[in-house]
Amino acid sequence: MMGAAALDLSPGAGVVLDEEEWLVERQEPHLGRVHLVRADGERQRVSFRFLVNHPRCRPSSRTGADGANRGRQPASWSDVKPEKRPLMEQRFAHLMEVNCGFRSGDPFRPEPGEPHPEYDPDRTTLTERRAAKATELSALRPEEAKLLLGVARVGVRTLERWERRRRKYGIVGCADHRWLRASGGHPSVSEEVREAIFAVRAETQHHRSRVSARTRELMIRRYVRETFENEDEDGHEREKEDEDGHEREKIEVPSYHTLLRVWKEWFGPGGARQKYERSAELPTKNGHVLVTRPGQVVALDTTILPVMVRENVFGDPVTVHLTLALDVYTHSICAFRLTLVSDSSVDVAMVLRDVMLPLPMREEWGEDMEWPYPGLPAAMVSEFAGYEVAGLPFFTPETVTSDHGSVYRNHHLVDVQEAMGCRILPARVLRPQDKSAVERVFGSIRSLVFEKLAGYTGVDVSDRGADPEGDAVLTLAEMEHFIATWVVKVWQNRRLGEFAPSWDPGGDHSPNTLFAASFAREGFDLDIPAPETYYRFLPEHHVKRIHRRGVKVKGLWYDAALLHQPDMNSARGGRYKQHWVIHREPRDRRVVYFQDPDTHEWHELRWTGLPPEGEMPAFGDARVEELLTRVREAGLKPRSDSELVPKLLEMLGAVDPVAKWPSQLTKSQRTQHAREITQAQAAAADRPQQPPKPNKPPRLAALGAPGAEPPWRERAREATESLDAHRRRRRETAKPAQQPSVPAPLGSSRRGRNLFVIADDDDGSDEPGPQPTEET
Repeated sequence: MMGAAALDLSPGAGVVLDEEEWLVERQEPHLGRVHLVRADGERQRVSFRFLVNHPRCRPSSRTGADGANRGRQPASWSDVKPEKRPLMEQRFAHLMEVNCGFRSGDPFRPEPGEPHPEYDPDRTTLTERRAAKATELSALRPEEAKLLLGVARVGVRTLERWERRRRKYGIVGCADHRWLRASGGHPSVSEEVREAIFAVRAETQHHRSRVSARTRELMIRRYVRETFENEDEDGHEREKEDEDGHEREKIEVPSYHTLLRVWKEWFGPGGARQKYERSAELPTKNGHVLVTRPGQVVALDTTILPVMVRENVFGDPVTVHLTLALDVYTHSICAFRLTLVSDSSVDVAMVLRDVMLPLPMREEWGEDMEWPYPGLPAAMVSEFAGYEVAGLPFFTPETVTSDHGSVYRNHHLVDVQEAMGCRILPARVLRPQDKSAVERVFGSIRSLVFEKLAGYTGVDVSDRGADPEGDAVLTLAEMEHFIATWVVKVWQNRRLGEFAPSWDPGGDHSPNTLFAASFAREGFDLDIPAPETYYRFLPEHHVKRIHRRGVKVKGLWYDAALLHQPDMNSARGGRYKQHWVIHREPRDRRVVYFQDPDTHEWHELRWTGLPPEGEMPAFGDARVEELLTRVREAGLKPRSDSELVPKLLEMLGAVDPVAKWPSQLTKSQRTQHAREITQAQAAAADRPQQPPKPNKPPRLAALGAPGAEPPWRERAREATESLDAHRRRRRETAKPAQQPSVPAPLGSSRRGRNLFVIADDDDGSDEPGPQPTEET
């Protein structure tokens, strides 16, 4: 019965049935059914009981009895303007006094003198109370009544109308319908003008460049004139006749201000740039992602560190890049890397590897920075990791999102992410909002940390100080240690504010507390990857066969005794059938890595140009490409990689005097040397040769400490020693050939090539043929 009272089934009324609107054509009360018709002409006959009990049946607001709310949402208390709310509250108080004798509507909170005798519900009827209220309000002057109630006169009929609306809509029913008048649209905007507005919108948004509102008005008028022929070529108005012979009405185009107001109401203020407007229309592949747990989405991004630091080799002020991995759910900075000049795919791959590994404790860190999460003791985590673990979450990411930079979208990093088992979700083109979380973190770190350090460069060049290079104090290692300490000690315990979770938007949460809450709700997967994961994250090279000289990778030959075992045949299938996989370390090209197919152990393959003993300065991919380019330009064709060593050491600066080496190199050359040394140190730290140990915090005066040898001098000494050793080996190899010898007897060359001739017993040489005597 309640449904029947709320549902209007009179002829002409509208009914929404299964999200489709029907009109009541006629009723058959004696049969208990009604005939419905749809806009396309389809009809159906249903019973009253079917409509009343249908869960998806409701009256249409377009044909409802309430004309004020027809075609729009019901009004609420917040829709009333603040200056009109006291009038509405006064009307409500008078109605409450008529109903129960108390203006507040609550008998337990009476005002002084309430209830008044004429409004006492125990002594008077409702009709008497309404008449008394009408008499009381009619005693007011029209100006006073309009000031207090919004109307000049209030009678019994007015009180009854207010009461009906109050019972139906609450206190909002006491408001004047003129206060909540519908916007009414824009009657001056006809169908033709509407078509012109949308046509101009499509033209200016997707095709043309950005234009002003005056230009859009001109385009709208031109579209109306040319499409509907409202004016002739001379601009004079002309009347056209329609199909019935009647004169067509003139099409009036609204004024500029009306068109501007309509444009803003329909399409917004339009402050976005054209490229963003076009990119917003691009279809999304994966739709909206709802992040509900740690590790579900990890955002990667790289930015220039806004602080000048000093590199660890020459001490020159340089600009470094900061690569950040952020867990979107907890806003935890899971891993970061500082790289000189620019980052590469290997650096980003190692950042992803750091996300999966627990962070080791360092000597300066106290107990407050250890593993703090409840449910999993720190001793157990340390036992699995092999070292004391700091209070930073670690997990295997499920989805990695980044921009479309080449370092994130190359084949190597895609292979790394597939090896991790995560999904790649790149941000939409020209939509940085898809990774706004990591952008906000960069801004937060800038304001919280970087602005307070010496050597801060500002947001852009205009905000830069007089000499930020000269103000640089921290070295690259010191900056890395400082950021790591700040992340674990400050950022992970900082209140998130507006980034609070949806299940507790008003609570105080930090990245650590959010991770602990998720820990308690869903558990934690203690999955620490093996140290051999490092090798799988290196770029792969597929070699078809193993030569006598070894394997060739990116222009250099690498060899080891392991490669020359008998019956070395690859059993791999698929695309690279019967190929061997070699992993290259782009930061240190002295060795490559090969996995034994039988034992699955990883082995180093040394460059054939390396000396058999001693070490050689590290060099990366950029140095190898420069070396091969110089050799190719010089027209040299070395028979072995060992003949490339002098050219390589010359490029490394070993031919210059050690004492004058820094002064004879340009700043770009010094930066290149510093980058090679830094990359080699990072590669050595990433190798799983030994269990990771916490590094000692760098000292602020490491470069200028008395008695400490500068890193560049050590690198120059290694290069010089390697070059001397190479020259000494070449002299020792060429020395026997330089000794004078007597002419060989006739036929000795043929005798030496004869395989059937037995060597003399007293000949101590391993090779056939005559040997020089002492008399000679």
